[in-house]
Amino acid sequence: MAAIVASFASSLLITSSPSSSPLILTKLRLNPLVGHNSFLSKPSCLRLHYRKLMATRANLGLTNPVEIDPLKISLSVKDVDVAEWKGDLLAVGVTEKDLTKDDSSKFQNSILRKLDALLGGLLAEASAEEDFTGKAGQSTVLRFPGLGSKRVGLIGLGSQSSSLVVFRSLGEAVASAAKTAQASNVAVVLAASEELSSESKSNTVAAVASGTILGIYEDNRFKSESKKPSLKSLDIIGFGTGAELEQKLKFVQDVCSGVILGKELVNAPANVLTPGALAEEASKIASTFSDVFTVNILNEEQCKELKMGSYLGVAAASANPPHFIHLRYKPSTGPVKAKLGLVGKGLTFDSGGYNIKTGPGCLIELMKFDMGGSAAVLGAAKAIGQIKPPGVEVHFVVAACENMISGTGMRPGDIVTASNGKTIEVNNTDAEGRLTLADALVYTCKQGAEKIIDLATLTGACIVALGPSIAGIFTPSDDLAKEVLSASEVSGEKLWRMPLEESYWESMKSGVADMVNTGGRQGGAITAALFLKQFVDEKVQWLHIDMAGPVWNDKKRAATGFGVSTLVEWMVDILAPRRKPVYSYAFPPREYQFNKALVARIEC
Repeated sequence: MAAIVASFASSLLITSSPSSSPLILTKLRLNPLVGHNSFLSKPSCLRLHYRKLMATRANLGLTNPVEIDPLKISLSVKDVDVAEWKGDLLAVGVTEKDLTKDDSSKFQNSILRKLDALLGGLLAEASAEEDFTGKAGQSTVLRFPGLGSKRVGLIGLGSQSSSLVVFRSLGEAVASAAKTAQASNVAVVLAASEELSSESKSNTVAAVASGTILGIYEDNRFKSESKKPSLKSLDIIGFGTGAELEQKLKFVQDVCSGVILGKELVNAPANVLTPGALAEEASKIASTFSDVFTVNILNEEQCKELKMGSYLGVAAASANPPHFIHLRYKPSTGPVKAKLGLVGKGLTFDSGGYNIKTGPGCLIELMKFDMGGSAAVLGAAKAIGQIKPPGVEVHFVVAACENMISGTGMRPGDIVTASNGKTIEVNNTDAEGRLTLADALVYTCKQGAEKIIDLATLTGACIVALGPSIAGIFTPSDDLAKEVLSASEVSGEKLWRMPLEESYWESMKSGVADMVNTGGRQGGAITAALFLKQFVDEKVQWLHIDMAGPVWNDKKRAATGFGVSTLVEWMVDILAPRRKPVYSYAFPPREYQFNKALVARIEC
């Protein structure tokens, strides 16, 4: 540290001399490539020297994640008599209506009546004693002799069971019961599935399977002791059999592997998941699926050549150098009919910079999740590498870096220049995510993408508007909004379209640059989206997802993997849309009330 201070002071004395003043002015005029200009003759010298001496290692604290075998659960659909199925746990999804009994206290539902008869009436008796009514969230697991299954579980679906969200919750409840019982072999059946159409059955099977897989998964990489999941197989009974359903289950496994990667990336602490480590994950995807993926990781000097001053300005303070990630998916055969771009915010840690996050509710200890957008993008890339959809070329782009504090860092009031030539007055260094996305969006447009979706944990204002479970989407394109909302309907991830109110741009104007990077607290999510819009080619359809709320589950204290499923559904269906969205393009529901205390949660 002393050496750095001495070097800094020496440089200051040299450049403060009268003879050097013209040189300073020349450098300020002629060096627009870096986000902010240094008084040194070579602006990057001090930063590089600092990094050599103080470089943060990826295993700071001697922490390394434990290598854990990938989760493997055998999924299958079977058409067998539930009474003859043999295994550890038979889980029956029941609605309140399914539990209706006749005058002799016998179940009217055929499956429940059959099971109860084989158990001598004990199922009806036990459900009554447990006060099980079939309400959503209720479950009871009972051990009975006389069946092929060691245990029978009744899981409540509520008053109706037509929603994919309900069936996904059923899968999660099955996973919870399997963990408690340490079951290896589990079967799931609906008490009443005959009313479902063929397409509904396929989607229901997928929802139950994904809920079970993700419910079983636990991220134990950073625990000194952990148990391996006991569940080895899941049989889904009563929905038919055949190649189409088997293919659907394979699709579910591929998507879940991407969601799990997304969770692991967000869960990893910043001393493990540095920008370089994130780039390594991208390279790993490319090498694993080398038949369809290529990767290009740009270093700092290459980003300077592309004039990414906005991105590099954010990265300037960190000892960990930035890594600009570009993964490209291209089918090995067949023509490309659509070119897509996915851009994810990749701040592996966000201190807030000189506008440091302080005080209750700032959540600085959770700012490892500020790369949630990039986690969704890379998770989707892993899934796509396995699914290999034809006809689409996809560019996965992440401008990875940290937002830290040092003498080389970006200051409030600095003006940075993005790669499209637009200048930005930085009035808040804690609004850094949009600065990195600016250059990432310009880059992605130049790759020829016709449609671009960016995902970011961008604003606390969006959490205030929509709460912790719903992401806001912003786009000038009605067609793209329909596509993404349709995909989210299938994925079960909650999205709500928000307005892009152009009149709010007035608050983003600067007196000395083209724009400022924040426009105040009111309408903060909207002005952030309007800022991003300045860096998208007018010919490109673009949609922004602000996922600041649903990226993290406060109750479980872990990442959700949000965004992966919707992105995959969108990419797979882009050439053959089959679904209609259920959400309207209205403003947020009235029940989400304004709360000033939450605004400060995420300002970037």
